[in-house]
Amino acid sequence: MSNTLQKEILKLKEEKNAIILAHNYQPKEVQEIADFLGDSLELCIKASEIDDKDLVIFCGVDFMAETAFILNPDKKIVIPTLEAECPMAHMLPEDVLLKAKEENPDAGVILYVNSIAEAKQHADTLCTSANAVKVAQSLPHDKILFGPDKNLGTHVADKIDKVIIPVPKDGHCYVHRLFHVEDVELKREQYPNAEIICHPECDIKVQKACDKVMSTGGMLKYIATSDKEEFVIGTEIDMITRINAEVPGKKLYPLLEGAICETMKLHTLEKIRDSLVNEAPQVTLPKDVADKSKKAVQHMLDVSK
Repeated sequence: MSNTLQKEILKLKEEKNAIILAHNYQPKEVQEIADFLGDSLELCIKASEIDDKDLVIFCGVDFMAETAFILNPDKKIVIPTLEAECPMAHMLPEDVLLKAKEENPDAGVILYVNSIAEAKQHADTLCTSANAVKVAQSLPHDKILFGPDKNLGTHVADKIDKVIIPVPKDGHCYVHRLFHVEDVELKREQYPNAEIICHPECDIKVQKACDKVMSTGGMLKYIATSDKEEFVIGTEIDMITRINAEVPGKKLYPLLEGAICETMKLHTLEKIRDSLVNEAPQVTLPKDVADKSKKAVQHMLDVSK
């Protein structure tokens, strides 16, 4: 690590007794200064375990920092830029969920952790791409309202014997929507010895065309223990950055070079440095929203143990 700005951030982090949490989709220079890297579930678990730090710098999108606040209402949670919003999370506003609940009073409610806190507070539980099937199986309901990602909901419906109702009807991740079956077919021709892995936010047809479907954390663990040497990765491009750093010796190819989450890349080193200096912008939620949401978050964490 030779970047002067990176060294400045590490020095500030020690002075402020801060921890830097970063999602797998952060660029290389941010991954290098993070104390902890992970997918949504891993970051939730890590956020629930913070007890010896005064300041949390969250390099991810807005709903992730909100979840960290829900789990740590007495700590200062800072996101380097408030512009890092997840478009999919905002596809499920509170009023749309409440209307769906009114129309399906006998249904349980599972919200992807990729949702805004105003919606989270009305969920029975949350899930991530890593534990969605397990969480759905944990609810006693035969019918489940699932949002906001339709493709993850379809992935769950394919694995269990329950009725999954997507809320909204077409919630999606714009990055994973870029992948098509034709991309999978092309990579099979280019890399006949590679195993093709995609994320469950991909279209269900893409999922079925791939060899494996798993969360980003699952991808890392699988590739680290696999005897295979070549993999095509169907998720945001910087997941390959993390795998390359932690699992040397593997040959990794992106399913699509242009699979970039622009909002994840808004956390530049300059903004991270400034967020440490100013301890802002701070992420907070109304107490009633945070308290109600925590029940759903905690259920997910309990199921995931």
